[in-house]
Amino acid sequence: MINGLLAVLIFFIGLNSNIVEQLYSGFFYKYLSLVLRSISGLFPFPLGDILYVLFIGFILYRAFNYLRILKTAKPRRPMLLAAPLHLLNFSLILYIAFKLLWGLNYARPSIAEQLKIGNEKYSPEQLTALAKFLIKQINGIQVERLTQQDPESQHYTTAALEHLAASAYQEMHAKAPFFSYRQPALKKVLNTWAITKIGLEGYYNPLSGEANVNMRIPAHGLPFVACHEIAHQLGVGREDEANLVGYLVASNSGDLNFKYSATYSVLRNVLFEVRIKLPEEYEELAASINEETKLDFKRDRDFWMKYNSDMYAYMDVALDSFLKLNNQQKGINSYQDIVIWVYNLHKHEL
Repeated sequence: MINGLLAVLIFFIGLNSNIVEQLYSGFFYKYLSLVLRSISGLFPFPLGDILYVLFIGFILYRAFNYLRILKTAKPRRPMLLAAPLHLLNFSLILYIAFKLLWGLNYARPSIAEQLKIGNEKYSPEQLTALAKFLIKQINGIQVERLTQQDPESQHYTTAALEHLAASAYQEMHAKAPFFSYRQPALKKVLNTWAITKIGLEGYYNPLSGEANVNMRIPAHGLPFVACHEIAHQLGVGREDEANLVGYLVASNSGDLNFKYSATYSVLRNVLFEVRIKLPEEYEELAASINEETKLDFKRDRDFWMKYNSDMYAYMDVALDSFLKLNNQQKGINSYQDIVIWVYNLHKHEL
């Protein structure tokens, strides 16, 4: 009864974005996540992954134990009725835990609005101009990387990636309080092979407050993924907005690899948009990209072709449904909102 009432209360709180921002994201979650990162940061391995394994093991044990009782004893009607009630109560506990640990962040006001980034739609000509702008940016960054940096600087350890990403957030924090990031907790996922097979570059673990990065992916993508997952740690629920925060942080970093990773990731989204809406422009734009970045695009394709399986299609559908359940009615298409925001960030430079 209590769990049901609490679940209903949380549901109705989630309908008011201002209450969520003031009481949950800006207060309760802010300190809860700090505590979780302080604890999980003490462990050199991803604590949340271990908790997930234990949790799944617990569920399997209880299910097996219940089936064993049904087989070895004549089930009574109260026992048969109790199972659905236990399941309902367990589901309510999971719902409450998820919402309190992180899930209410999906209901907070738009991060783009909080950062005062416009939402003006672009014309086809402006989309082309944005692609040219980003290509010019990435070509320039690549020249700087070749002349100023040791190629070994891209060979990240998890600790080095965490340090550089936290430093990039601190640089942005000097410009806006929103980017404050204390007690870093960035971890390599426990099973990179399995995570890669289902098509994930990283994920946030609400149980432990850890940002988990798939260190198996090509190195040029790691800085952006790290900044994206840290955005989730800071209470950015929506994927498109985590992309925006990741781009702002990495592109404004003093580290050229972070700048490159941010520009590369956004350029990939922009070129995807161009290929759909302006296919006649796509080939000419793609041809103007420097050779090393073209190789990075090829490395990405080859990497995912090597590891990806039919499971990725299933996960894509599951992710789409999950996003829609959490107030993102466009589902996976919401990722392309990053193109709109990047256009508004740079429209005066085009």
